[in-house]
This record gives sequence, structure tokens and C-alpha cells, in this order.
Amino acid sequence: MAQPVQINDRVKIYLDSKFGEKEGWYEGTVIRIDPYSRHRSFYWVELDTNAQAILGTRQISVINPKNIKIVE
Repeated sequence: MAQPVQINDRVKIYLDSKFGEKEGWYEGTVIRIDPYSRHRSFYWVELDTNAQAILGTRQISVINPKNIKIVE
């Protein structure tokens, strides 16, 4: 089983085709985890400055665990 994501973890998040030309992996740091259900949570990520410039936002939430990976 993969290591659970925790606050202050460096992560990569995946934004899918709903984001059009901005689809891809972006790096940042987990700053908050809000429970959604018994088995899922919202992972709030503060994006790196490069990702902020591309996406036009400082933070983003991710709920799908397949779209977040801890950076080794």
C-alpha cells in the first residue's frame, strides 16, 4: 500500500483534460486535508510558483487519490 499523503508533503498533482491545454502534472506542497467521506479527503495543495503562473491560482484541491503522488 502506498504511503498516505500528509500535510507538508511535496506532491505532484495531475490535472486532466478538463483543464484543456493546462492538462498535466504540477508540483506543490500539501497545506491542508479536509475529510470528504469515510474513504476520501480533499487535499489542498499550494502550487509551486511556476505552476501558479501557468494555472493562474495559488492553491488547488484534489480529491481523486490517483491524481496526487508524493515526490520522492
